[in-house]
This record gives sequence, structure tokens and C-alpha cells, in this order.
Amino acid sequence: MKQRQLLSDGTLVSEIGLGCMSFAGFYGPTDEAASHNTLAATLDLGIDFLDTANVYGMGLSETIIGSFLKGDAGKFSIATKGAIWRNPDTGTRGFNNKPEHLRSELEKSLKRLGLEHVALYYIHRRDPDVEIEDVMETLLGFKAEGKIGGIGFSEISPASLRRACAIGPVDAVQSEYSLWTRYPDLGMLQTCAELGVAFVPFSPVGRGIFAAKTLDPDQFSATDFRVGTPRFIEPNFSYNALIVEGFKSFAADLGTSPITLALAWCLARGDHLIPIPGTRTAAHLAECAAASDFVMTDEIMTGIDTLLPVGWAHGDRYTRAQWLGPEGYC
Repeated sequence: MKQRQLLSDGTLVSEIGLGCMSFAGFYGPTDEAASHNTLAATLDLGIDFLDTANVYGMGLSETIIGSFLKGDAGKFSIATKGAIWRNPDTGTRGFNNKPEHLRSELEKSLKRLGLEHVALYYIHRRDPDVEIEDVMETLLGFKAEGKIGGIGFSEISPASLRRACAIGPVDAVQSEYSLWTRYPDLGMLQTCAELGVAFVPFSPVGRGIFAAKTLDPDQFSATDFRVGTPRFIEPNFSYNALIVEGFKSFAADLGTSPITLALAWCLARGDHLIPIPGTRTAAHLAECAAASDFVMTDEIMTGIDTLLPVGWAHGDRYTRAQWLGPEGYC
């Protein structure tokens, strides 16, 4: 597994990480044993970068990782997040970037993980009532205390990133990015490259749309994150599935899986990209890891762009309610 730079201090991680939201059942039922098997396979494949958050299963994802680590801080570089709060009884949520909230949530995350330090700590969503310069001061304080190794922001705009970088080093920005979600091409990839910030694409295989087996939204569990999401409801889903079939055939002709090809495309978009696909199974993880060894060419990139031109997807990536939080730009 090749490596790429994650932190501004030169810290390297595997160029493909593992997103651990699925450990909390966001894409269907799972359990601790299955998640531990996936984490063991992650190590076997040379993947040493994990991404989680305090709100993934209200701490469940972090707890599962912690029970696997058993206090061994050397197995993985771990990124986690804070700033989103949820009421488990009502389902309501909001964002809080105030120092006392972030400190409390970071301490809880560290306790669940069984660690005294995480490699990277993200602000999961911006709080409009707290200026990003003030948030940076809070995070720089955590870094000085040795609780975090680097600073990250999720779903912010290039303009916000520039403001944050004026206060201190931002190590990573995380946003959804894949062959059917290209919004970061409108400035974020370029700004990260200019400022020396790693860009971490989440959902780089389109929440499963690029898996070899065609999804059946009718089989999604009631708690599946994709239920009701515009791209996975009709008629959008049928349009999307039909278009993706051409991409799957292209991957087969190349002797690879569509998951591997989708991730190889992502890696080829810039040396500062570190995608974090999520999976509940070791088999799918192997397909993800194979992207690190895939030899991408200009001809293959052109073929992909022909099959999946910018803007091809039918339907938005989020519902109106889910759009609350990500910063817009352009």
C-alpha cells in the first residue's frame, strides 16, 4: 500500500483509508465481531488510517474501534470529529463549535477510543455563531496539549479554509467526492493543493453505487442512510443504475472491479487526495485496497470521463434536511 502525506508535519498514512461510519449500522445491520474482522483485514492490507466521528451511532463506531485497539495507539492513525450534537429521543441535531463543547466531545471520543491522542480532529460542521478564526484557536490549543496531532474541517468552503489557514496550519479537509459527486472540483481540490492541505474524500464509491452487485433500494433497512436520498429513489435510481452499468463493463474489460476503478480515479485526481471508503466486509475492503496498485493511464481517465461526464448523476446527493451544515461555494 502506497502512502500519502496527511499532516503538515510530514506524517504519512496509507493512500486509502477506512471510513468507519458503517460500523454503526448506517448502511445495514452489523456487529462488533464483523467490524473487528474488517479492522483486522485493514491491517493485513496495509491500510493504517481510520476515520470515525462521535456521532456515528452516538459513539458506537469509536467504541468498536477502541475495543479492537485495546489501548494500542500504534496500530492506526485515527481521525475523529466533533461539533454535531444529536438528541437521541427527538432526532433533532445542531452544530456547536464553542470551546467547552469541543473539549467535552474530544475527551469523550478519546475515552471511547481508549487513547490519549488522535492523529487528526475535524470540526464535523461549522457553527455559524462561532467565527472560524476562534475555532482554530481552540483546536490549536488541543494540539499544544498533545490531544490531537492535526486539525481538520469537514464540508467547508475554500474561502473558509483560507481564513482558517491564516490562523494556523489546517491539515485536512473532508468532503464527499466521487465519480458522481464532483462539487469539490469547483475550487476545493485546487485550494487544498495550493495551501498544502490533504483532501479526504468520503463516500468515494458513491455509497455503494459503484459496487459490482447492483443495489436494490427496496432491500435497504429502515435505518439505512440512503433511504429517501434523491439519488436512490425512483426514477433517479433506475437512471443512475443504467448509466453505471457502462462503467462496470468498462472496469470488467480492464480486468478490475468497479470499486477499484472508482477509487483509482479518485487517487489520480491529485497526490493530496486520501479517499476513505467505508465497508462492513473484508472482501469489499480488498477491492478498495487494490486501487493503490492499479496503473491509471490518460486513456483510461478519458474513457471514464466519456462514460461518466461531470454532472451525469440524477438527483441530489442529500435531502433538503441533510443539506443543513455543508458550506456552499461557487
